[in-house]
Amino acid sequence: MLNLKKGKLLISEPLITDKFFFKGIILITHYSKIETLGLMINHPTKYYLNDIIDGIKKNNFKIYLGGPVAQNTIQFIHTLGGIIKNSIEINNGLFWGGDFSIVKSLINNNKISSNDIKFFMGYSGWSENQLENEIKEKSWILENASTKLCMQNLNSEMWSKIVKKKGEKYAIWANLPINPNLN
Repeated sequence: MLNLKKGKLLISEPLITDKFFFKGIILITHYSKIETLGLMINHPTKYYLNDIIDGIKKNNFKIYLGGPVAQNTIQFIHTLGGIIKNSIEINNGLFWGGDFSIVKSLINNNKISSNDIKFFMGYSGWSENQLENEIKEKSWILENASTKLCMQNLNSEMWSKIVKKKGEKYAIWANLPINPNLN
């Protein structure tokens, strides 16, 4: 029985064929029988929030690539559920979304730091039974998410660390290049 629910992490299997999700870690932000939504938390882009949103002063809020869907939208996770109205709790003090005008004000008044909030271009999404089938086909490993891990500045090295902890079966793939044929 799969234990899919919001707050879980999807760790891409070492040999996933979709290059977009290679060495990906996705936080499930919404789960229902008909759809699943998530954000890839370990693929930073070269952009910062002030590069793509008008009216926000220069800052150090890095943008991550949340997924291939709706990359013209900004999603965010944070630890400020009591301050940012309309936030949805994912688990244990980790929240998704909310009133962006409050976020803008907090940034522009230096009342928020990159330790409190993380921004994403786009999201990852699955229709009814799609993610369950991908897990059964061994494209993803399910893990419990922690607020601390999700809010870190992550990259593909974190994927390797998590995979190494999964034991010998996966540790061998921890340093796998994008194209093993070039190795």
